[in-house]
Amino acid sequence: MYQAINFEQKLARFSDHWAPRVVAEMNDYQFKLVKIQGEFIWHDHKETDETFIVIDGEMSIEFRDGAVTLKDGEMFVIPKGVEHKPVAKHECKILLIEPKGTSNTGDEGGEMTAKNDVWI
Repeated sequence: MYQAINFEQKLARFSDHWAPRVVAEMNDYQFKLVKIQGEFIWHDHKETDETFIVIDGEMSIEFRDGAVTLKDGEMFVIPKGVEHKPVAKHECKILLIEPKGTSNTGDEGGEMTAKNDVWI
């Protein structure tokens, strides 16, 4: 059975922010939809790069020495080990691509750490 994954339909099934939902896997990588709003925490991923693709909205990814702004249809790859902080003034819907088991807060932990491997 072949069926496309519809991002709009999947995104309509949840409303919480900073809680990635897995929609597909490819080899050891997961594709995660997430809604973000406000500021996240400073963190890094020591073992992996992380890809952000904006589906709807606008966000910034702050670095200790600058920032990048992403809008609908834009993508950015954060190299492993680079400390960053995602920020969205208004709700932004994004697709994350990262290895299975990657924590959204890296090694920082804390109250913003989302449960991992939640499928939608």
